[in-house]
Amino acid sequence: MSATPTVGTVYRWELRKLRSQKRTYLGLGAAAAVPIIFVTATTLRGGGPNDVPFGRYIHDTGLAIPLVLLLFGSIWMFPLITALVAGDIVASEDGNGTLKTILTRSLERWQVFGGKTLAAFTYAVAAIFLNGIVSLAAGVIASGFNPLVSLSGTTVSAPRGLLLVALSLLVYLIPIVAIACVGLLLSTITRNSAAAVVGTLMFSLILQLIGILPGLGGLQPYLLSTQFNAWQGLLRQPIDWDPIVRAAWVCALYALPAIGWAYLAFLRRDVAGG
Repeated sequence: MSATPTVGTVYRWELRKLRSQKRTYLGLGAAAAVPIIFVTATTLRGGGPNDVPFGRYIHDTGLAIPLVLLLFGSIWMFPLITALVAGDIVASEDGNGTLKTILTRSLERWQVFGGKTLAAFTYAVAAIFLNGIVSLAAGVIASGFNPLVSLSGTTVSAPRGLLLVALSLLVYLIPIVAIACVGLLLSTITRNSAAAVVGTLMFSLILQLIGILPGLGGLQPYLLSTQFNAWQGLLRQPIDWDPIVRAAWVCALYALPAIGWAYLAFLRRDVAGG
């Protein structure tokens, strides 16, 4: 007698689906390729993006490379990679007419939604850490595993710097998960993968635009886009926890309503047509 399907069962199904989809490898491929291209270009050209934090140190230590890419990636790359799966994972079932079939497999709707949500989060986490690992490896090969100068001007040993880079990636996941929640919402309510993916990216870009408009500077601490810089608090001596704590509750203000709305819409949706 087969075991009763659970959220974990759906999660495994969704991971198997992701392994068979081209867009999965498109996003992960970009996450791995961009650091290699960046390190190759800056090594051949010399110099660096001196106008951004840690940009002036990319030729002194490979630890600076993943940190610089976290800054550049928040503009469009990481939101897009996240949206590729989060915006498709529910809507694709509508496009393929398979949602009705899934819901007849002795599964509750909340189990299906839970498994899909976990799969979307897993993909986002994998993309961020793949980018971090590749950028760190490429940076160390090009510039060595040397001490890092913190944002406070103090020198951090290479081992401690490596730990701070890893922690920075974890903090970076806070706004990424919020973006994934928005993608899941749009994927659920639009029932169109392209609209959900583009809509998620546009949502992220519009928030960034609001942050630079004159007269709206007071909104910056509460914008989701601002929270992509929260990890920089780890690179100060002593560590500044305020931006990290703020990122946690500000991102929750975006993520929880989005995922809650998506969940309710998924529970109530009519799939009689397929």
